[in-house]
Amino acid sequence: MIVFKNLPEVDPYQQFQKDYLDAEKANQPLIHAIAISSFNKALNEVESRFVNLKYIEGEEWIFFSNYNSPKAKSFQSHDQISAMFYWSTTNVQIRIKANVKETNKERSDEHFQSRQREKNALAIASNQSQRISSFETVKSKFTETLENANLGKRPDYWGGFSFTPYYFEFWRGSDFRLNHRKAFSKVEDGWESSILEP
Repeated sequence: MIVFKNLPEVDPYQQFQKDYLDAEKANQPLIHAIAISSFNKALNEVESRFVNLKYIEGEEWIFFSNYNSPKAKSFQSHDQISAMFYWSTTNVQIRIKANVKETNKERSDEHFQSRQREKNALAIASNQSQRISSFETVKSKFTETLENANLGKRPDYWGGFSFTPYYFEFWRGSDFRLNHRKAFSKVEDGWESSILEP
């Protein structure tokens, strides 16, 4: 579930909310899962992964992760990302281009304190994406943290990211590949829309 707050009363934001509500009504699984692609400058590679989008507040789209993770390091060296939703129940794909940055500490603290204890224990215990001897060690670290750590205190290495889109494409699949595609590009005084060929 994505929490909407102070959404701009214009397309493409209203179009996104409409498509989201249609997919929610159709019981779309993992409706909040968004694929984020970033450029790792050090490795000269593009990397993609799914994250859980938690909030859309105004023009900011917010998710949370480990600040020492590979994706965080990619964001630090190259702040442009692309993102994508695909909702199979309504056959809608939404592509986004944006600039990403860390949220402020207060926003990260607020979200951390709203989460389940178990999720916070894992956030504290995990050196995300680092190699480890076995999954048993992962579980052991998790259990020890769950039992002994202050789970209400957010670690400095975990927090929010927000991205501000400057491009959207709404794709609706149809028979014979007669797909409807509408793009929105950010311009100085708002958004410019265009229809794209399939």
